[in-house]
Amino acid sequence: MTKKNFGKRSSRKRFRPSGGMQAKLLKKDRSEDDREDMENGRILDEPVYDKTHESEILRAENKAAGIKEEPKESASDGAEISPKPRKKKEESGVVSSVKKLIRKLLPKKPSGTEIIINAESLETRIGIMKNNRLEDFTIERNNVERIVASIYKGKVRNLENRLEAAFVDIGIEKNAFLHYWDILPANLEKQYEVVERKGKRRSIPRISKKDIPKKYPTGSEIILQIQKGPIGTKGPRATTHLSIPGRFLVLLPYSDQLGISKKIQDPKERKRLKSILQSLDIPENMGAILRTAGEGQRKAYFVRDLTLLMDQWKEVKERIDNKPAPTCVYREPDLIERTVRDFLTDDVDKILIDDRGAYERMQLLTQKVSPRSKKKVQFYSEAQPIFDRHGITKQLEQAFSRKVTLKSGGALVIDETEALVAIDVNSGSHKGGGKDQSSTIIRVNMEAAEEVCRQLKLRNMGGLIVIDYIDMKQRRDREKVFNKMRECLRHDKAKTHIEPISKLGLMEMTRQRQSESVQSAFHDECDYCKGRGVIKSPVTMSVEIQRKLTEILKGRQVDQGDSLLRIVVNPNVLDRLCKDDEDLIINFEKKYLVKLEFRSETAFHAEQFKIVDGNNNSELISVGEQS
Repeated sequence: MTKKNFGKRSSRKRFRPSGGMQAKLLKKDRSEDDREDMENGRILDEPVYDKTHESEILRAENKAAGIKEEPKESASDGAEISPKPRKKKEESGVVSSVKKLIRKLLPKKPSGTEIIINAESLETRIGIMKNNRLEDFTIERNNVERIVASIYKGKVRNLENRLEAAFVDIGIEKNAFLHYWDILPANLEKQYEVVERKGKRRSIPRISKKDIPKKYPTGSEIILQIQKGPIGTKGPRATTHLSIPGRFLVLLPYSDQLGISKKIQDPKERKRLKSILQSLDIPENMGAILRTAGEGQRKAYFVRDLTLLMDQWKEVKERIDNKPAPTCVYREPDLIERTVRDFLTDDVDKILIDDRGAYERMQLLTQKVSPRSKKKVQFYSEAQPIFDRHGITKQLEQAFSRKVTLKSGGALVIDETEALVAIDVNSGSHKGGGKDQSSTIIRVNMEAAEEVCRQLKLRNMGGLIVIDYIDMKQRRDREKVFNKMRECLRHDKAKTHIEPISKLGLMEMTRQRQSESVQSAFHDECDYCKGRGVIKSPVTMSVEIQRKLTEILKGRQVDQGDSLLRIVVNPNVLDRLCKDDEDLIINFEKKYLVKLEFRSETAFHAEQFKIVDGNNNSELISVGEQS
């Protein structure tokens, strides 16, 4: 063996053992992290639905609505997977108990979280402020029927075995879409930690997709809950896996499973809550989910919450038994009540509301669910509008514009289309090169990632979302932005799925869509541009008018003279013809021996014009007439 070869063989290489049992445990922990990452911050503040077969159901739903399925793109060879974050080392019981005791003894610091409520006759608006910055926005029209999360007694209109779906009449314009997977019994393992019930579980009769046409033939009645409201050509999406949320528990009337939110991470607290959940007097044919709001609460609160939910379900069951289909048997509460139920947590410092009736109602609701939080609810009586007083109006104007500026000088350009939402990140004032260019790009992209997550919540955007970040050459920089996105999305109630940033700087993600976006729900299509967002310029219209005149004059008889043509146009187009194109019009008259007479009509669309024969007042051509 030569010295050269010996040197190569003795190079510093470390042996990495498999780890045995420890590696298996780490792998198990990583798999749990993966499942949590797939949820990306989904909390149990909304009805519980199984998402195992989401993609399959979505394809069938799109096919039923006549939406063509786009071809799937294969994953690129250079796809990069970011490292999974390791779980923090658990503290000992003594250390944890001491910290809890210290937190109780010390005075509570203000979190800077405020809920601002603007209640009016036609609509109710709620803004959640964090340190004077708008973090969440919800609006509800009082005259619009609340359909999402409501429970209906419907009638099966037809079964589509090709789609493996049923269309159910629930008493509204469009039939509800019910996939077979949403009829079959579902497990909770993927979204929640299952808690074993004490005693022997009853055996549930198993059914398959083949049994559904026999169990629910055309004309049969079925109880279902709306998951997603009607969007575009699609009808509402429904499920038979019912859930009624309370403050600390979610009641599952048609399931016997118990579960606990994975957002509760303290092992001792989870053990305590599991014991409480198992001790509750829940009927054998029903189940329950313990919400994140239950962390740190005494058993008495859960007992009271369960009693209220059972009374509520008793009323729903009575309507199911006595009312004919199709009919609504349970209506999701309005925005005021949902705010008390879902957002009135310990970290909220204050709730301001500007309507006396809504304020008194919120006081009563708060007294029922959390008496100690009653003092947080305050009435706003100043003359200045409440949203103007707290700077929400200005922030909303900035948030809902096409271009959103960033503190660093960069900007987001957001475009919503039928297929997807496109978000472009621009560097703005941060231009230049040198050594600081890379740090500048990463700084702008990091700020953009945080703002994108905020905009998704404010605008309620869903479906496929593509983000075009400023190009980053280093892989570690792309991973840094990707991890920032994941961190910010953990606070989003909607279910999200995010892919790593490609080498081209593109990030693909999906966000759960339960209803139309704010832009779609509260804006009509422009009658002027018909949704295009652009109109033809006066120059373009001048060219088209001259082109039509040439077509008319070339088609006339050769001996025909003393022709008079009258052209009626939009005032802006007339201004162009009389000023900038005056010489062209004069030469046109000389060339074709015709006299042209132009008139403006304020009612005309910018792309509309009409050519009339001045000799007999007959209309020769009309272009762009609005319907």
